[in-house]
Amino acid sequence: MTEVSLAWLISKTSSPVVGATKLHHIEGAAKAVELELSEEEKNYLEEPYVPHALAGVMAQNKPANKDDKHVWGTGSQKI
Repeated sequence: MTEVSLAWLISKTSSPVVGATKLHHIEGAAKAVELELSEEEKNYLEEPYVPHALAGVMAQNKPANKDDKHVWGTGSQKI
């Protein structure tokens, strides 16, 4: 399952973020690089996905909302 999910993610982005905390996580990630999914396999994996509207911080992170008051901030940090 790890190899297939990471192989799919690699087909969608050039640098997926992988949270590897154990050796078998790293081994699965390495195997995923060698696994190439066909278009049919990717379509099969994506078939159950139903897009939904973003909520919260992600919904506000759009150019059209750049002047709106946001629910997130940097606190007292100076950036």
